[in-house]
Amino acid sequence: MAQSGSADDRLQTVVRLIASNMVAEVCSIYLLQPDNRLELFATEGLRAEAVHNTFLALGEGLVGTVAQTARPLALSHAQQHPAFAHRPETGEDPYLSYLGVPLLRSGRVLGVLAVQNATTRAYKLEEMEALETVAMVLAEMVASGELVNLAALHQAELVDDRAMHHHGVAISEGIALGHAVLHQPRFHVTKIIAEDTAEELGRIEEAIGQLRAQVDAMLSGDNLGRAGEHREILETYRMFANDRGWLARLREAIESGLTAEAAVERVQNETRARLMRQTDPYLRERLHDLDDLANRLLSHLVGVPLTAAGDDLPTDAIIIARNMGPAELLDYDSDKLRALVLEEGSATAHVSIVARALGIPMIGRVEGITDLLEAGDAVIADGDTGEVYALPSPEIVDSYSEKARFRAKRQAQFRELHDKPAVTKDGIAVSLTINAGLMVDLPHLHEAGADGIGLFRTELQFLIASAMPKLSEQRAFYTEVLDEAGDKPVTFRTLDVGGDKVLPYLAHAKEENPALGWRAIRIALDRPGLLRYQLRALLQAAAGRDLRLMFPMVAQVSEFQAARELLDKELARLERLGQPRPSDIKVGSMLEVPSLAWQLDALLPLVDFISIGSNDLLQFFFASDRGNPRVGDRYDLLSPAVLSFLQHVVAQCGVHDVPVSLCGEMAGRPLEAMTLVALGFRTLSIPPAAVGPVKAMILELDAGKLAGFVNERLSLPDSSLRSQLAEFAFDNKIPL
Repeated sequence: MAQSGSADDRLQTVVRLIASNMVAEVCSIYLLQPDNRLELFATEGLRAEAVHNTFLALGEGLVGTVAQTARPLALSHAQQHPAFAHRPETGEDPYLSYLGVPLLRSGRVLGVLAVQNATTRAYKLEEMEALETVAMVLAEMVASGELVNLAALHQAELVDDRAMHHHGVAISEGIALGHAVLHQPRFHVTKIIAEDTAEELGRIEEAIGQLRAQVDAMLSGDNLGRAGEHREILETYRMFANDRGWLARLREAIESGLTAEAAVERVQNETRARLMRQTDPYLRERLHDLDDLANRLLSHLVGVPLTAAGDDLPTDAIIIARNMGPAELLDYDSDKLRALVLEEGSATAHVSIVARALGIPMIGRVEGITDLLEAGDAVIADGDTGEVYALPSPEIVDSYSEKARFRAKRQAQFRELHDKPAVTKDGIAVSLTINAGLMVDLPHLHEAGADGIGLFRTELQFLIASAMPKLSEQRAFYTEVLDEAGDKPVTFRTLDVGGDKVLPYLAHAKEENPALGWRAIRIALDRPGLLRYQLRALLQAAAGRDLRLMFPMVAQVSEFQAARELLDKELARLERLGQPRPSDIKVGSMLEVPSLAWQLDALLPLVDFISIGSNDLLQFFFASDRGNPRVGDRYDLLSPAVLSFLQHVVAQCGVHDVPVSLCGEMAGRPLEAMTLVALGFRTLSIPPAAVGPVKAMILELDAGKLAGFVNERLSLPDSSLRSQLAEFAFDNKIPL
């Protein structure tokens, strides 16, 4: 591999040597090109003229299948495999058996290395591991340009101008202007084959011990503040550092002949490859944790810093990373941290929870950002919109500097409204409560000047835990929430899991349409012990004080009645045991399923309040998956159809004298909140950051005037009233 000569000559030498050592008639190397096609770059045994003239798409043929799945494939009768694709130009007809392994680097497939035999050969595990070891070396050399310079071969496809505008997903709000800090240096594993397996096993054991001590030190440090979900996240993290399956795979890789570093890289590559193809959000986050731990192991083994956290950071550091674990973010000096930008990431990821706790703007899903930026590049990260500017022009810098100053000024103005009631110009009082779900959200209740917590998502405590929270843990958590809220009301929503919120310790079959499947109240009623356990914890936590709770995803009245019966059983248990009960209990239902709107005459006499969950309700209303970019933005919440539906619900609740509120994304935007007030909503539950803007809007609103404006337009066939409502706000000087 180290010989001089052209790329073709060097690769040809490689395949000839592999074929000889593997006793195979054929050895071929396919490399993945920028157009996502696999090109035959070298072969021993197939026709020479097929080189650079044979192409396969991802998933096409056996080679394409290995590349798409990022997993080895061994077959004794290759042509009987359903993925087999005949390429007559290669002359591979006589070869019956096949063994292919992916060239993996950082979990990304760079190509495929394959051998073939004319006989029906059953390849041994040792042969597969040997080929994987060679593929590791090839991947490193291909990626670094030592073996073949892909960039030179495709120079026309390179982009020299890195000044770009990128779109990602806003995860944690805020605006930052700063300089890029590349989170993770690349560990170059140069020694692959072990000289002494026992010595390498000793090295990995020592590194694992150092890793465990490092995690323990983070848990015992004071940078986490008080106990809460951050500590639970790191407890889960510590569990992975002791995971027997992961550690066993590392030891097996060393026993196959690899050095400790190479073993960690092999297992990490396999983990990353699975991660990139995983759709389950819970499993993706757990694989990220293992990825982070593998990086820490490599750091101990190679003796270089794990991340840039220990470097001399600029005072305006914007961390750029493919992904990171929560512990890695806590390694950084928060005084110098301005923002976090990830190629991956999600709003429910562990690192996102920590970023919001630290008040750091965060943007996820910014494709390719780690490859485009160099350390020290100027960057603007807009956590409000999800936009990232790399190497911004002076005009963009000036514009964002002004935006940052304006944002700071508006925040100061909102703080001045902290103690002012949200009352419209025509005297209508609107209660503004916040949505919460973690202890980190509780300080916002008082900072924002909100009237209470209108939606406390109890499932978040379950989602960040590695096992079902014990009764004592649930009770302690709810007690702390109520203590922090003080005299302000808290409405707890019972466990809303299923769909995209999967608990690993709750058996759950794969569903074709999970949003419409076994979730929320359906799970609770099928697993009544789960709901009763949570209700017991809530009742005990609220002993001697008010308790408000509501059931999610109710589709018919009988479901609410069944859930209420379980609550009554827990109340009877308190009486039987002589335990104190809450001083007052208010029980409500969420309205997220449209069918419930036509059962209100039967439901409303049974409930103390109704809360409309606009996020789910409106995706069901339009039969439009809000997570699907093709249809998520196709329908507008401010359409006459939606507004008429909401007005119907408000009117029905008025007839029965039952309070109704609305929580969800819709209520958190001033234009939509303005419209909801006009429809008759007097309680909104919104994100903490929206309290100031929505309150400022309400103070300048004449609700009666807007109600007449809206009513005149509800019968229009328009797909949206958004532009007309925005024009009304502009004409009436209502701040949006």
